Amino acid sequence: MNMIKKASLANYSISDLSKEFDITTRSIRFYEDQGLITPTRKGQTRIYNQRDKVRLKLILRGKRLGFSLAETGRLFELYDADKSSAKQLSSMMELIAQKKNDLKQQLDDINAVLIELNDLEENCQNILTKLTQ
Repeated sequence: MNMIKKASLANYSISDLSKEFDITTRSIRFYEDQGLITPTRKGQTRIYNQRDKVRLKLILRGKRLGFSLAETGRLFELYDADKSSAKQLSSMMELIAQKKNDLKQQLDDINAVLIELNDLEENCQNILTKLTQ
């Protein structure tokens, strides 16, 4: 009897997850369409389990860190294939290194644009000063 109670507590509706993670039900259905989460169905009702909830949390964390859904899906596939997670951790480290390189490049690009904008602003100010003398 106790196990049935525990099992039922590990099930979530789409609205439960939507409220908990502050995302739309449409987003959750999209992640399902992408194969990232796989709820069971009872008629038209989606029933999510603890695994789906954890995956949803990881999807959202990955998005915050700039990982694409494809990259997140790849990590899920690696984990499903190799539960020892050594391969998954190596892949994660590769993705992290790539993401850091991408962000460093973006930061360098932003700094270069800021320098150009500062130069342009200074030139405009100099011309404006000459025009108003």
